[in-house]
Amino acid sequence: MELNDGNLQTLTEFMRKTLDPDQSVRRPAEKFLESVEGNQNYPILLLTLLEKSQDNVIRVCAAVTFKNYIKRNWRIIEDEPNKISDPDRTTIKANIVHLMLSSPEQIQKQLSDAISIIGREDFPMKWPDLLTEMVTRFQSGDFHIINGVLRTAHSLFKRYRHEFKSNELWLEIKLVLDTFASPLTELFKATIELCQTHATDINALKILFSSLTLISKLFYSLNFQDLPEFFEDNMETWMSNFHNLLTLDNKLLQTDLVSNAIQFLASVCERPHYKHLFEDQNTLTSICEKVIVPNMEFRSADEEAFEDNSEEYIRRDLEGSDIDTRRRAACDLVRGLCKFFEGPVTAIFSGYVNSMLGEYAKNPVVNWKHKDAAIYLVTSLASKAQTAKHGITQANELVNLTEFFVNHILTDLNSQNVNEFPVLKADAIKYVMIFRSQLPKEQLLQAVPLLVAHLQAESTVEHTYAAHALERLFTMRGPNNSTLITPTEMAPFTEQLLNNLFKALALPGSSENEYIMKAIMRSFSLLQETIVPYIPTLIGQLTHKLLLVSKNPSKPHFNHYLFESLCLSIRITCKANPTTVGSFEEALFPVFTEILQNDVQEFVPYVFQVMSLLLEIHTSSIPNSYMALFPHLLQPVLWERTGNIPPLVRLLQAYLEKGAATIASSAADKIPGLLGVFQKLIASKANDHQGFYLMNSIIEHMPTESIVQYRKQIFILLFQRLQSSKTTKFIKSFMVFINLYGVKYGAIALQEIFDSIQPKMFGMVLEKIVIPEVQKVSGPVEKKICAVGIIKILTECPAMMDTEYTKLWTPLLQALIGLFELPEDDSIPDDEHFIDIEDTASYQTAFSQLAFAGKKEHDPIGAAVSNPKILLAQSLHKLSTACPGRVLSMLSTSLNAEALQYLQGYLLVASVQLV
Repeated sequence: MELNDGNLQTLTEFMRKTLDPDQSVRRPAEKFLESVEGNQNYPILLLTLLEKSQDNVIRVCAAVTFKNYIKRNWRIIEDEPNKISDPDRTTIKANIVHLMLSSPEQIQKQLSDAISIIGREDFPMKWPDLLTEMVTRFQSGDFHIINGVLRTAHSLFKRYRHEFKSNELWLEIKLVLDTFASPLTELFKATIELCQTHATDINALKILFSSLTLISKLFYSLNFQDLPEFFEDNMETWMSNFHNLLTLDNKLLQTDLVSNAIQFLASVCERPHYKHLFEDQNTLTSICEKVIVPNMEFRSADEEAFEDNSEEYIRRDLEGSDIDTRRRAACDLVRGLCKFFEGPVTAIFSGYVNSMLGEYAKNPVVNWKHKDAAIYLVTSLASKAQTAKHGITQANELVNLTEFFVNHILTDLNSQNVNEFPVLKADAIKYVMIFRSQLPKEQLLQAVPLLVAHLQAESTVEHTYAAHALERLFTMRGPNNSTLITPTEMAPFTEQLLNNLFKALALPGSSENEYIMKAIMRSFSLLQETIVPYIPTLIGQLTHKLLLVSKNPSKPHFNHYLFESLCLSIRITCKANPTTVGSFEEALFPVFTEILQNDVQEFVPYVFQVMSLLLEIHTSSIPNSYMALFPHLLQPVLWERTGNIPPLVRLLQAYLEKGAATIASSAADKIPGLLGVFQKLIASKANDHQGFYLMNSIIEHMPTESIVQYRKQIFILLFQRLQSSKTTKFIKSFMVFINLYGVKYGAIALQEIFDSIQPKMFGMVLEKIVIPEVQKVSGPVEKKICAVGIIKILTECPAMMDTEYTKLWTPLLQALIGLFELPEDDSIPDDEHFIDIEDTASYQTAFSQLAFAGKKEHDPIGAAVSNPKILLAQSLHKLSTACPGRVLSMLSTSLNAEALQYLQGYLLVASVQLV
């Protein structure tokens, strides 16, 4: 694409159309941008547009589009084309920092994120001058520029909080600290002084406080990996400044500045080498009274969010994205202090909790926030360790959680007035959710019907918390790994539970509430066949919801749980009565057709998975409705999207399993298309295993005569890939394939097809691949296929007994016994770096596996061979009978003693002898 006004104008027009709410206008514009983004200069045109366009909406749109483009395409993936040209990469890195710092804040944030994404891939090795360029901007004195640098540095360095310790990571952090630590400290001191100079200028303070907030975040990130030598000398100064800052009039300070300052204290107090800074009782008391308690209060901003922006409130509170809130920071500080000072801290706060509850009891209507703070404080004190799956797993033994539940939580759960004190009700529900692993089962069962009732609360936070709490309770495990709460115990509440969950989706603000949909999914999973009588009604509601959200998918988690719920409905109902599969197809296919016709990319992989599940349930021949779709599944455009590949392969496998004969007779002209898909997949390191899944199904199910003309070409393609890129994953899949081929068509056919490609190739494959590598094959079915295939080669292939291949007979037998008896060889060469499908950077929707659409592992050999060791013994007996003395002679001269001992054991168990 040329850098000219015409292209800028075209880009502007299509960008404007992407903002149109009309799908018929928006979708083609999005498709156009997708089609041109691979062209050189495309990102440079976007940067030009965001810099020079006179339309602010287009500038912001260009900034967002550029950031998303970088996110999709910057990472370079092995064996895939470079999606951004090298000249474009160089131009972007040369200009983006200056452009970011000279842009308005809305655009600056998008470009800052883009720099962070590029930095994750290129910094420091491919972008060594980035830090120097940023640090020099500290000297500008312009806090718009300084804050832009700080914001970018934060987005770049915050990953240090989450990455595992490694020498490589520490070397990178050391490089950053060498350049950044001193200027950052000086900037911090200078900004504190400016705060004092401009103490009466609120507008100036807002800007300076935002700088201090970002500095605090950077300090936290750069200290997270515990490299104390860089800041040790200044630690008491930093501590003193932050402590003094937090004891000022809290109302004057920005929330994120306060929260980051508290997070700093929390991170420091957990470090053993800073323990002495907190040992003085006066220091502890001061922090508890003046820092923690005031910041535990439910503030007016919290109340506004609870009532008017419930989605954001829930996201912050339940999903842990409230790292920047005062409450979460104060909670983390309590936990940090309890690490070394649990007794004194618990004693200090116990008095506060009793005082707060006493104030609430005097006048609940006026003083309900006191109880809210008390519950939050108890939760913070009691929580020592937690996981998403189990809630609190380790609690402070000095806090009696059961007693607090009975005396202070149950009353709010049990309140008849559904709209009174919604915050306290939400607190009570959250208490049950958090401490579910610490409370006795009888109290959890007592809470269940109360939680079901709260699903109908008008407060979005309250009914969302109720759904989330029920979902978490239903995942808990009891003895024998069964669910802690059983379907029988839920029987009295089943109808009300299902009714209330679906009614909750109709409440204002909850039409796509992911917590409710996840609770529906989990309820189906728990209740199993108990839900069958309700399915005819529920499937209609789920299908209608699917039709609505497919118009404009915006909540990926909600959508995922919706499809999971559909899969559960199908599985549970069809398990009891497989013939009902037709009624599900009748309900779902119209919606699925619309999704596929409109190419709703987010939903297409899900549709393929559900169709696979439905097709696999069929017990008779493949229905016509599926055959009509079959040619469309082979269209190359579908296979260009990474997220489509696993579910499409599985769907084609289902077609082959249920209708291979139909495909061979009525769609024989589509077989080359099927093989074209295989060729594309095996050429990719990321997807070659999917190609083998498909080919294995073709070999297993397709009539022999329909693919005989293609067999040689299939093997040639595989050998070409072996020569160009031989990875461990490919070798393992290749061995399973050739042995399955041998099982299906016979060992002679396998030997002949190898040698027809090149003389003596069969021997080369055995010597160079099968014998040395078979130990790497993993998975019980895969090992069984290889074992049976090798047994056939050993005992049903005359060339192994009468030609130069005979020298390989004993080594192959020894390798087979090793496959049976030795540990799996899971080593991978150092130079192999595999790309998981989920990690492939791409603009397409990533593949999301539906747990409840899962496919049972298929054994193509089946019950015909239950124990390959016995089969080996029987097959060797048969061979030795046909060739008396030969087998015993080869064993006694070449097989090592340990392998021979194992073999004698197989013969003994099979009750046969060699002659």
